[in-house]
Amino acid sequence: MKKKIRIMLLASSLSTFAGGMFGPIYAVFVERIGGDLLTAGTAYGAFSIAAGLLIFILSKWEDHVKHQENLVVVSYALDIIGFSGYLLMQKPAHLFIVQVIFGISEALGSPAFDGIYSKYLDKGKFISEWGVLESMQWIVAAAAAGLGGFLAMAYGFTYLFVIMLLISILGFIVSVMLVLGEEEKIIQPHK
Repeated sequence: MKKKIRIMLLASSLSTFAGGMFGPIYAVFVERIGGDLLTAGTAYGAFSIAAGLLIFILSKWEDHVKHQENLVVVSYALDIIGFSGYLLMQKPAHLFIVQVIFGISEALGSPAFDGIYSKYLDKGKFISEWGVLESMQWIVAAAAAGLGGFLAMAYGFTYLFVIMLLISILGFIVSVMLVLGEEEKIIQPHK
């Protein structure tokens, strides 16, 4: 497995872990800020619409971006903004803003991530290396869900959001290694 794939797997697992800590208890939090199940559903719908429409539009443009790694890094930076938004959230309207930020992040990062990941797959191992990513995401999300529920119950949502934010910052830092790796190739003389 190539180094770039390992970096992407680590960054993705950190991001998945951060978000996965909140997923199963999302509706409980929405009620605590004055929303209801309809608020939770429509806010998630806002994320999905933003992500879906923007992926359709931006992916055509992303085909022509020279350093797609930068798009992945920007996506992880937007995640940091989104996770920070949970810390500042006081009413349901704020939730919609945060969900749209996550939708934009998904739209910028997901197609670029998939393209880069595909480019660095080892010949003859396409399915198994995609399988590593897919299985990692489910396993990490499962562990995160249990831990997130425990942390929110034991220490509250603010503590949980700080942990999620810190983990997302780690994912961002790891993702920066994708760009640094590209710069090393540019700087090194050709043989």
